[in-house]
Amino acid sequence: MFFRKHTPQESTGTFLLVGLGNPGREYENTRHNIGFLAIDQIAFKWGVTVGKYKHKSVYGEYRFGDKKIILVKPQTFMNLSGGAVRSYFQFFKPPLSQLLIIFDDLDLPFGAIRIRKEGGSSGQKGMKSIIQQLGTEDFPRMRVGIGRPPGRMDTADFILKKFKSSENQDLEFVLGKCADAVECFIENGIDAAMNRFNGGTLENE
Repeated sequence: MFFRKHTPQESTGTFLLVGLGNPGREYENTRHNIGFLAIDQIAFKWGVTVGKYKHKSVYGEYRFGDKKIILVKPQTFMNLSGGAVRSYFQFFKPPLSQLLIIFDDLDLPFGAIRIRKEGGSSGQKGMKSIIQQLGTEDFPRMRVGIGRPPGRMDTADFILKKFKSSENQDLEFVLGKCADAVECFIENGIDAAMNRFNGGTLENE
């Protein structure tokens, strides 16, 4: 295989941060694109432009201490995200522990984030594609809660809806929390990030 698990003595110093979403103006600021929005927030905080194109994605690069960070937004549409992620792994060949996928999750309340070292797709089709293309579930991920659709609204309609203007202030807070969690993950490791950021919701912040 082209990837490897991390050991303390073995690290490329390169981290891949991948936010999932759909390209195109019609999908901007929709719930399903919260992975893209998180990458945009991180890039803004670090002063990075995510605008170069490679491996069917737009990306940007940043030095975080002694680490090289690659910020990636696949442009293949959500269901085919795995091909772009695989291409970046073939190019950079980092340990799996230095990949972080950020994506939306219907089963978490809006504002909650959950970081895990490994696991399934949580029913998210972009994650299904990545797991299939990499041939493993053993890589970190950050699930960002978008809540369930109200009433009898169709799930597909809900995830493709833009955030309400009344939610924008809360959304800014959530994306800031995602950026802080990513920095903790890079600086202190995934255990520290899980201990600090898992479990919170907007109601108890």
